[in-house]
Amino acid sequence: MRTAGGRATVICEGVWRRAPVRMIEVVCNDRLGKKVRVKCNTDDTIGDLKKLIAAQTGTRCDKIVLKKWYTILFFYFFWYTIFKDHVSLGDYEIHDGMNLELYYQ
Repeated sequence: MRTAGGRATVICEGVWRRAPVRMIEVVCNDRLGKKVRVKCNTDDTIGDLKKLIAAQTGTRCDKIVLKKWYTILFFYFFWYTIFKDHVSLGDYEIHDGMNLELYYQ
């Protein structure tokens, strides 16, 4: 699998094919009582997702930070990923129904 033009492509018998674009629903929770469900495409960028969240919450999109926390239970080790604006949801492997943490800077 290779990437070209921001979307994953698959080589099959020498022919480049683009991965299908799907409509997904992402759930963003700010842990302060606000939970936002946003419908978007897999080829949308994180910046586009922030604009959709900003339209629903009434905050400015440049003040929104999206993170995903990961935990290893055996070692009690925690880390997180801060999503960058120019990368697409498909490249981060964000799927339908996935939960993201919503922070404000």
